[in-house]
Amino acid sequence: QVQLEESGGGLVQPGGSLRLSCTISGPTESGYSLAWFRQAPGTEREFVGAIFRKTRSYYSDSVKGRFTISRDNAKNTVYLQMNGLKPEDTAVYFCAGGVPILSTVDTPRGYRSWGQGTQVTVSS
Repeated sequence: QVQLEESGGGLVQPGGSLRLSCTISGPTESGYSLAWFRQAPGTEREFVGAIFRKTRSYYSDSVKGRFTISRDNAKNTVYLQMNGLKPEDTAVYFCAGGVPILSTVDTPRGYRSWGQGTQVTVSS
């Protein structure tokens, strides 16, 4: 069974940067995809970005150009580099893993494994 564990959240000022990490343990099948979602209080879980089948990256419009997802297969870790952070980026960030089809890469139902989440707060 795949387990995911996020780390790296915290408090950062607007305009600052933060890097989240997600460590993967357990067997993953070929084409396993990893994604980041976030959820602010009172809102639905929102897609941030994904590495689809280890090759193609996708991002939501709200973070495109500011956030970058990368994957280190040797370390079984996926990263979310967040630059130019804004107060509206404040949320709990979740790492997700699974084998979604392309049409579900940006939806929570495309993934079957989830981390516990890490809080990111952007405030002065």
